[in-house]
Amino acid sequence: MVQSPHGINFESNRPVIMGRNGMVSAGHPLAAQAGMAILQKGGNAMDAAIATAAALNVVEPNMSGVGGDGYIMIYNRAQNKVDVCNATGAAPYATDLATYQATGIPQKGILSVSVPGLVDGWLAAHEKYATLRLSELFAAAIDLADNGFPVSHVLSRVIAGDRLVQEFPTSQAIFAPGGKAPKPGDVIRQRDLAKTFQAIADGGRDAFYQGEIAEAIVKFSQEQGGLLSMKDLADCRSRWEEPISTSYNGHSVYEAPPNSSGHILLQELNMVEQFDLKSLGCSTAESIHMMVEAKKLAFIDREAYMADPDHTDVPTLGLISKEYAKERAKLIDPDRASDPTHGDPWVFQGGSGGAGKVAAGAIKEEDTTCFVIVDRWGNAVSLLQSIQSSLGSSLVAGNTGILLNNRMTYWHLDPGHVDCLQPGKRVRHTMNPVMVFNGDGPASMGKAAGDGNLMLVCGTPGADTQVQTNMQVITHLIDFGMTVSEAVEAPRWRNSHSPTESNVPHVCDNLLHMESRFGAEIRQELESRGHQLNMMTDWGAQGSEMMIQVDSETGALHGAADPRRDGYTVGW
Repeated sequence: MVQSPHGINFESNRPVIMGRNGMVSAGHPLAAQAGMAILQKGGNAMDAAIATAAALNVVEPNMSGVGGDGYIMIYNRAQNKVDVCNATGAAPYATDLATYQATGIPQKGILSVSVPGLVDGWLAAHEKYATLRLSELFAAAIDLADNGFPVSHVLSRVIAGDRLVQEFPTSQAIFAPGGKAPKPGDVIRQRDLAKTFQAIADGGRDAFYQGEIAEAIVKFSQEQGGLLSMKDLADCRSRWEEPISTSYNGHSVYEAPPNSSGHILLQELNMVEQFDLKSLGCSTAESIHMMVEAKKLAFIDREAYMADPDHTDVPTLGLISKEYAKERAKLIDPDRASDPTHGDPWVFQGGSGGAGKVAAGAIKEEDTTCFVIVDRWGNAVSLLQSIQSSLGSSLVAGNTGILLNNRMTYWHLDPGHVDCLQPGKRVRHTMNPVMVFNGDGPASMGKAAGDGNLMLVCGTPGADTQVQTNMQVITHLIDFGMTVSEAVEAPRWRNSHSPTESNVPHVCDNLLHMESRFGAEIRQELESRGHQLNMMTDWGAQGSEMMIQVDSETGALHGAADPRRDGYTVGW
């Protein structure tokens, strides 16, 4: 027994939340409660997801909202089907590569804004899977926006650190009245945003993408010198996609396909499976080194091959094939850190080919939010939504109350790069929703359906940290038998490695960032293998993992939310 309040075999300071009829694990307690209220009202997982997503827009505005984009993964138990809704928007039609090459992509402001795709995804998922009216599902968000909510310590710090949101008139009026950031416990009201939610509830997709809201967004963009047009918004459509999957130690792991980076997690697990992780030990220098090296190999492949599949042929099945993983895993030296080059997954795709030029990447934080839900019928949702970095562009679009994204900062400007900026093209995304099944799960790209039961639904924000964190927590559960609370609280690392990070300016140091809870001996052993360490605080890792585990014998739900942010789990 470890010496922590709720640890079983590993440390845990929070209990595992358990329920039988439904569970919501989300980035803010008020949003988790909004979703739970819908489950208790008789709504299903998709109903609760929309309610949670809308409430997060209000109470966690730095992370996500209708001015951004996202991914929705849905498991329909009755149909034994995993579905993915890609709600990512494109670069505006008026985008000019030469202009951005001359000036660079700004981190904030109107020229950092891409087309917001999230609302169309919400509404498409509502039409296909939900059962309750939008007015019921938006009710909690509208109330929180109209009547206000107390600012958390995390949100207070974020606003205090963003000069533009404190100074730009429409943003300041909401988030920093009088130019002063709110203190913890101060109440923020967003009455314009409440009106926007009501308009969407009343008018559906047209209200946001063709009606008064669209007109207000475009008018604001044009006044500020931005690129958004009415055609950009009218043409923005989410799409339904088949998931991708791989097997890992008796389980099936499901991800979103490109333009999501979900294939990286599957590649990582395929390579990790080539080693005896249990014998290497949990969070030892040996296991961390091996996982970091697998991460590098998967990321350098992304840099070479992954972009919008509508514009680029992506060898997805080759990248996630077991045969390719065996070949790549042979490059991992157990005694030395490497600087790998990309492989050739086309050979394992059933074709041949080579990569284009590989450009460099940078380490930047992304403020996304993730939440997961399981309902009483066994349906599940993993949903990630984002406005890119903290507080997005920092610009509220006129009187809409909508904080616009800064997703343009993910583009490359080198014409030889596979993910080069292009009008109407969707940038590659780091968001990746995850589901894990016992045995063979539902059908996916290149795989027939099996009858395995849902075991885990999870995900995290954190830009390029996401697939690294997901790899760590999944192996913690499957290989080392951690509880969900132990898994989300375990000491965490992340690797930054040029040229594979997403944000401009696409340069970074090769570092292994580690929470200081890893012991000195582990650090010394990693340094001896050639890793350059950057030590963070005890809980300094980026990300906010959300997890719900389903007990295959009793059907009981076990949930946990990452303590590194404001996450909270509610069970019923």
